[in-house]
Amino acid sequence: MLLAIDVGNTETVVGLFSLAPQDAPLPQRRRAPPIEPEPAGLTYHWRLSTVDDRTPDEHALLLSQLLDLDGLDVDEVVSGIAVTSSVPRVTTSLRQMAERWFDVPCIVLEPGVRSGMPILYDNPKEVGADRIANAIGAYDLYGGPCIVVDLGTAITFDVISSEGEYLGGAIAPGIAISMDALFHHAAALRRVELVEPRNVVGKSTVESIQSGVLYGYVAQVDGMCRRIAGELGRPAVVATGGLSEVIAPLSEMIQHREPWLTLHGLRLVYERNFR
Repeated sequence: MLLAIDVGNTETVVGLFSLAPQDAPLPQRRRAPPIEPEPAGLTYHWRLSTVDDRTPDEHALLLSQLLDLDGLDVDEVVSGIAVTSSVPRVTTSLRQMAERWFDVPCIVLEPGVRSGMPILYDNPKEVGADRIANAIGAYDLYGGPCIVVDLGTAITFDVISSEGEYLGGAIAPGIAISMDALFHHAAALRRVELVEPRNVVGKSTVESIQSGVLYGYVAQVDGMCRRIAGELGRPAVVATGGLSEVIAPLSEMIQHREPWLTLHGLRLVYERNFR
């Protein structure tokens, strides 16, 4: 099975994919999985905080313990590893972990790796690996043209043509970054739970912040997608990332939500390089 690892600036998502029908059957999961759509073959998934000073040995220990929690032996189950990372220090550590602890094929999505998708950026090396994985996964699921909205530490908009080419996109500060800046610079404001308020017109400071943040970012997402669609045609719009669960239901433009889109794209890249 494929161990897919997506390292973001804030969180790291790990998934275990069945690669072939002959993969050995896995034990019954010990806990109920979240009620979320999962790509074909994704059997287990975990979400962790990204810690950039973990050593290769610590990464190996943590992954082994995660699998062990679900009754899986890492040496028996893992037959390949695929990594995408936005944190260079963690990228290096995971690469060293794979070389030291796992005797299986390993691929790190980076410039020079065969992705199967033309990158029409002025400098293709500037495009983040997670953005490429998202684009590959979205085009495989929904075809093109397509817009991927990744609602993570940053909000990224990635655009794929009807021919499956990565055209480019846009980047904006994420919700958490903006809220941290608001609370840091406004002494009278406090942190609030990010949930939908009763009304757009807030009746308290808490509701006013919730309204401004949620509906403000929904308006940004919808406005950007409309502008991109004006250049692209009638695209499918796919949301992913940790905050897609909050924003997608309020959006008029988002048509699909894929929480594990990056992992799905990683699996496709692995198969294109090792099969």
